[in-house]
Amino acid sequence: MSLAPLALTMGEPAGIGGEIALKAWRALRDDGPSFFLIDDPDRVARLAERLGLETPIETIADARPREAVLGRALAVLDIGHRVDAEPGKPDVRHAAAVTGAIEKAVSMARAGAAGAVVTNPIQKSVLQDAGFPHPGHTEYLAALAGPRTRGVMMLVGADLRVVPVTAHVPLARVPEMLSAERIVAAGRIAARSLRRDFGVAAPRLAVAGLNPHAGEGGTLGREDLDIVAPAVERLRADGIDASGPFPADTLFHARARRTYDAALCMYHDQALIPLKTLAFEEGVNATLGLPFVRTSPDHGTALDIAGRGTASPASLIEALRLAASMARRRGRHG
Repeated sequence: MSLAPLALTMGEPAGIGGEIALKAWRALRDDGPSFFLIDDPDRVARLAERLGLETPIETIADARPREAVLGRALAVLDIGHRVDAEPGKPDVRHAAAVTGAIEKAVSMARAGAAGAVVTNPIQKSVLQDAGFPHPGHTEYLAALAGPRTRGVMMLVGADLRVVPVTAHVPLARVPEMLSAERIVAAGRIAARSLRRDFGVAAPRLAVAGLNPHAGEGGTLGREDLDIVAPAVERLRADGIDASGPFPADTLFHARARRTYDAALCMYHDQALIPLKTLAFEEGVNATLGLPFVRTSPDHGTALDIAGRGTASPASLIEALRLAASMARRRGRHG
């Protein structure tokens, strides 16, 4: 059975989401995964004209666009809001359109009308001004999936996959939020996804320590002895090939990366600095643990360059390709 087209959300309309969506369609129209955009069709057409990106736009109304449409034009599912965003200047008036596009994509993916969800970057501060209660996309998607769903972020790029155990929280709060239970939960979800979505038969997880030198036997903090090491043992007791805790400063060089399939990191920057150093243009954010596949470019809204025509679609293109690959594997293996 062929994969249904991917649902791409509009993201922050004052950012680069529309531009990179247009560029991605132009790059993938002949040999890439099929996708449609959930947006204001008039906005997308105006943006294409402004940027000189000759792209046929076709408005679709049905839940599953015809392949014929996808092959000849960028199909845009009308979100039902007029969006007149000015590049670089987010407006809280557009928050309902942004979150509505995400909700529509999720409902279509869960109904089988979309093969996966791919999200353009959102401006969280603007959404929160409109009452958005979530720290970010990952938490919002987990809430849409159901009350017992735990979403786990994985960043993918080059020959590295990283999973931050804590993500969008201040660094000062990481030690108090870290627990063996949290590490174990993230490790279990990562191992399951590596098997089901990435085709890794026997996943190997390397677990980074929280402190310098992984605590150096407790002299630089006891979290690695009291929290991280017991979590590794619990993962191993589950039959997962987990090892660590390792000093983070020696975990990401080329030889070390060959020894594991994903690294569990204790906080946001510990995971994202090496990933973005190795794959700044092509990195992809995937949310694990959801009942549908979701990926996103691993960058923000780039308000400073919005409307200039200089934004690279590379990360979005990789996000679309990874979403299609994950969805096909999940379809085969359940």
